[in-house]
Amino acid sequence: MSLSIQRLTQDLEPKWSEYALKNRASIYHDPRWVPLIKKVFGHDSHHIVALESGSVVGVLPMVQLKSLLFGNFMVSMPYFNYGGAIADNADVMRSLLKSAHELSDDLGCSHIEMRFDQAQDIGLPVHTEKVTMLLDLPDEPDLLWGAIGSKRRAQVKRPIREGVEFLIGGEELLDEFYSVFSSNMRDLGTPVYGKVFFREILRTFGGYSFISIVRLKGEPVGAGFLLGYQGKLEIPWASTLRKYNRLGINMYMYWNILKCAIEKKYQVFDFGRSSKDAGTLRFKKQWGSKERQLYWYYDMKKDAVLPGLSPSNKKYQVAISAWRRMPVNLTRVIGPHIVKNLP
Repeated sequence: MSLSIQRLTQDLEPKWSEYALKNRASIYHDPRWVPLIKKVFGHDSHHIVALESGSVVGVLPMVQLKSLLFGNFMVSMPYFNYGGAIADNADVMRSLLKSAHELSDDLGCSHIEMRFDQAQDIGLPVHTEKVTMLLDLPDEPDLLWGAIGSKRRAQVKRPIREGVEFLIGGEELLDEFYSVFSSNMRDLGTPVYGKVFFREILRTFGGYSFISIVRLKGEPVGAGFLLGYQGKLEIPWASTLRKYNRLGINMYMYWNILKCAIEKKYQVFDFGRSSKDAGTLRFKKQWGSKERQLYWYYDMKKDAVLPGLSPSNKKYQVAISAWRRMPVNLTRVIGPHIVKNLP
């Protein structure tokens, strides 16, 4: 049987979606990200699909990021922890990667970045500085409450004495989420996504996307954005207002998110990626989560060096320091124009 590699078309989307679901792919393999990313960021997607006798046997989602500041390259998938090719076998994988390489050359890209959560035998350079933290959830919240220990239980209870409340919902909580998230991103020195990005996710992936909010005396002080898919609940973005950190808002918020995850019958909670030496890693470990290595592979032009667009790159430290001194409202205007080109 002959194998053919084609660009994803609207007619092929149902077959792509069925294949991704059957292979327990991430939500980021869903073709609905194509129009969403185009609408929000203006980026073109170049998803390719492997077909054999009319059946899908492999997929590779790719988005092209192109700017004067950061260059021209493709990522599978940008903005998130997962993506990468899915294939029935090694031959299909090689064919997908060969086609992607040729497409990258045609588009003048410097490299392709592919984000996997498992090692791949594909002969490409790989970054392994990042891990994600996964927690297998018990059947009942009380089992996790007992497992986290008395110290953490006391930390969860501490904010309750101050009058906090926890909410989980959808677009009705977006303004509160964005207020907390954008303020925290400014404090971290990181450009912030536009509010429209989160609104479009909520509208496109209704039933899979949620917002959590912690209010203190009626004001939002903690916020999380959640994506649930195939038995796993993930928190790609979470923030608390720094001036309230002494109250342990983070502990209260995460406990309530985990409690909701268990009640909604998710089997795994994904705390999101961290650098191996980051303080955030220690926070995630205390809940009982385990490290899972992330593998980011790079198909690059000959003699190119691995890209370093991470905020930890020393050449960005001056810009990060300046960003922290900007008014939050200004960062909300400028940030989306910068961060759309950061994968």
